[in-house]
Amino acid sequence: MNTTKTYYASFLILGAFLLISFVLNLSLGSVSVPPKEVIYALFDGPITNESWKYIIVNYRLPKSLTAILVGSGLSLSGLLMQTLFRNPLAGPFVLGISSGASLGVAILVMGASLFGGVIGIGLGYAAGTIIAATIGSFLVLLAIMIVASAVKDTMTLLIIGLMFGSITSSVVSVLSYFTQKELLQQYIFWSFGSLGNLSWSQLVLLSVLVVLGILIAIYCIKPLNALLLGEHYASSLGINVKTSRYFIIVSTSLLAGSITAFAGPIAFIGLAVPHLSRQLFPSLNHKIMIPATVCLGAIIMLLCDTVAQLPGSTLTLPINAITSLVGAPVIIWLLVRKRKMIF
Repeated sequence: MNTTKTYYASFLILGAFLLISFVLNLSLGSVSVPPKEVIYALFDGPITNESWKYIIVNYRLPKSLTAILVGSGLSLSGLLMQTLFRNPLAGPFVLGISSGASLGVAILVMGASLFGGVIGIGLGYAAGTIIAATIGSFLVLLAIMIVASAVKDTMTLLIIGLMFGSITSSVVSVLSYFTQKELLQQYIFWSFGSLGNLSWSQLVLLSVLVVLGILIAIYCIKPLNALLLGEHYASSLGINVKTSRYFIIVSTSLLAGSITAFAGPIAFIGLAVPHLSRQLFPSLNHKIMIPATVCLGAIIMLLCDTVAQLPGSTLTLPINAITSLVGAPVIIWLLVRKRKMIF
């Protein structure tokens, strides 16, 4: 009972931090808006400056919501991969889903003379990159699902997923070598990641995909808990390991693939946040870990975006750079502490 009360208290604190981080993200930027005015703008209150309301509702709110979705989705997909492969260094992109999305965008941008004109007709650059990334990640997912049906060993699947990532990265390198510098620069800018390029309709679509991925993960709570002790143990409990593996891969692909398609490849969040969640919530039960990881991922992504905005400046840093600066020290700290973890 005491443990349950502790978890409830921890989740209440986490929820408060999420709310504070959300308001802080909306408040800070090139134009600082008092937190009270932010709340008035969101709930149609008597705001002092109407331009603040326009900035918050039309620019900062979509970006903040995107940050919540991206942080939650990547963190959860990282947790799923670390559990499935029982490897603390597994992340959301170990199956090559992100690399497939990157290959799709690379073909669109750097192979524009062959494919870009066809894909992007009438769609514009933003929509074209989303479609190209989605197609790329879907094709890799299809290949992974075919391999998963033929492979019984999860570790073999991990290695094959890494090989898929290496192949797609090699193709991107070849395209980069032969492309024009302007197109190469365009692709590099996409690879930095961005949270502020989504329209409301695109944000709704991303929300549907991320929520669907989270729901599938929740459905897999029992198999995930059993898989922590190995596939043989899970099978002895009556878990269909092969079917559970499919569901976990689909959930991860929906989360990581859709986020990469809409926001670009964002590093380290999926790798670092599950470990932080285990430090704050000393439990291996995914009934606790899934909501903890989702909330903490959203908080960290909002804080990273707030730092990337460089409050008071008109400049904005690449979000990928900030997440790497946050995530890499976390991984180093965990390795130095050498905390014993069950995988």
